[in-house]
Amino acid sequence: MTGNGHEGEAIEDDFADADRGLIARLEPGQIRNEQGRVVWDIDAYAFLDQDCPDTAHPGLWRQSRLCAKQGLYEVTEGIYQVRGLDLSNMTLVEGDQGVLVIDPLISAETARAALELYRSERGDRPVSGVLYSHSHVDHFGGVGGVTDGNVPILAPKGFLENAASENVYTGPAMARRGLFHTGAYLTPGPRGQIGVGLGQASSTGTITLIAPNRNITRTGQEEVVDGVRIVFQMTPGTEAPAEMNFYFPEHRALCMAENATHNLHNLITLRGAPVRDARAWARYLDEAVDLFAHESDVLFASHHWPTWDTDRIITFLCEQRDLYAYLHDQTIRMMNLGLVGSEIAERIQMPPALERAWHTRGYYGSVSHNVKAIYQRYMGWFDGNPGHLWEHPPEEAARRYVECMGGIDEVVRKADAYRADGDLRFAATLLDHAVFADPEHDRARTALAEVYEGLGFGSESGTWRNFYLQGAAELRRGKPETAMETSTGVSSALSVEQLFTSLGIRVDGPKAWEEHFVIDWVFTDLDTTHRTTLSNGAFTIREKPRWGEPDLTVTLNKFRLLRLLAGKGVEGMEFAGDETLVDRLMGLLERPDPLFAIVTP
Repeated sequence: MTGNGHEGEAIEDDFADADRGLIARLEPGQIRNEQGRVVWDIDAYAFLDQDCPDTAHPGLWRQSRLCAKQGLYEVTEGIYQVRGLDLSNMTLVEGDQGVLVIDPLISAETARAALELYRSERGDRPVSGVLYSHSHVDHFGGVGGVTDGNVPILAPKGFLENAASENVYTGPAMARRGLFHTGAYLTPGPRGQIGVGLGQASSTGTITLIAPNRNITRTGQEEVVDGVRIVFQMTPGTEAPAEMNFYFPEHRALCMAENATHNLHNLITLRGAPVRDARAWARYLDEAVDLFAHESDVLFASHHWPTWDTDRIITFLCEQRDLYAYLHDQTIRMMNLGLVGSEIAERIQMPPALERAWHTRGYYGSVSHNVKAIYQRYMGWFDGNPGHLWEHPPEEAARRYVECMGGIDEVVRKADAYRADGDLRFAATLLDHAVFADPEHDRARTALAEVYEGLGFGSESGTWRNFYLQGAAELRRGKPETAMETSTGVSSALSVEQLFTSLGIRVDGPKAWEEHFVIDWVFTDLDTTHRTTLSNGAFTIREKPRWGEPDLTVTLNKFRLLRLLAGKGVEGMEFAGDETLVDRLMGLLERPDPLFAIVTP
């Protein structure tokens, strides 16, 4: 949470690297959708040119100044990046006939604007290929803005399944927490959102997905796209479950996807995700040094700015490697001494050399929550203390705590005393109990909002700051009126089995306990049959069933299934059997709540 005292050459290196190769900026720095709504506004961060105020951590302020730089940059001859037009970077590699697009941002609108900026300086080259470095939405969501899919689209093995898992299966929950993660509804400014650490913010345009048509399955695999030779390194389980680094031999350029950026990354994101493997992450970074670094003149990634010169690249990757290896090994060392995650997070000390390096700082991830993630990966949620095995849920526990402490007014008074002594952390704990015991208690809500603001202003991590400040905003003004949506533009690229899986997780189990029926879905455009069975409240899917007869056979195409799942009825489908079953099935589905409460019961 505290800053470091970096001075001198390292500071100049980052700012010089972030400015190097600038060709043109987007002027003005706003991007709108077809309806005229602003979906990206980098100009809103002009305030970062000021000196750091006392409402922001100096390290995060500095990082945000670097991330707010925008425009088209030359990385090396034939490779360009558009930075600062979304949370992530879009990289463009010129081929024989056109240009390859790496990681086309979050929204079709920002990706289209980035491509237009490139073309305004480099000519109207057609998009001749797309590379998704990994399965997070900020690396594929804008693909519809750069291609219709009639080109090679390369992705690591497991890409589509993991994109579905994050953006469709758990999409509503992750989108709600993602609002806190990025500070999407906070106003940019010294008292509000100043960045995420990984970039400035997430665009709010149209999310799209075109399924890959060429899978990368092994390290050392080579592909040639539009005359450009690419060598791949598989890195599953690192920053994403499906991720890959890749090397351009003719350019002596190495793309590290999101595995080595200018910050400590997350081993579990605060918005939610599977816990990442710090041990594997470190090993893949070490492998990248061995495979590529000694023959690279430039390293670039899907966020932040490049690093030039072989020696600097090797140092950068080795320090990143040591960062994740150290966190992993020291967490387990202390775990085996009997410490739990929260205790390890308080005791762990980082090596001085890593403390001095700007690119290992916790602007996005943090040492504290990464240590807890490692503990969770190996030991799960339970810390072994029987007293923590069957605790009351938050609202019930809060009522009991408040009763034991003499009522809400007394809890607020005690919290004020801890706050006055500078212990904002325990003040937040007390006031959280007060709000969950009585969410209408104005003094408790106001006091907790003020404490959250104080914690947010002191956070080096952009995501910690955003969580605290969004929490304060919702305590004061209530939840936002509109939710963020990630699944709509992704669904059309999913397989039929993935679509049925997304349906099954919406079945209200208790409501469906007494139902039992089998439906065969015959897809005329895919020449396949999927059988869905509902029994004991469980919805299961099987392709090409061999035994038994269904209660209903539905003949349709994938487009009709997408319409059905979107609530647009059964028009265009053919039925043989009990036609009421589709309506009965749809009547058992529960609609997710995209704005569920977080800081209140």
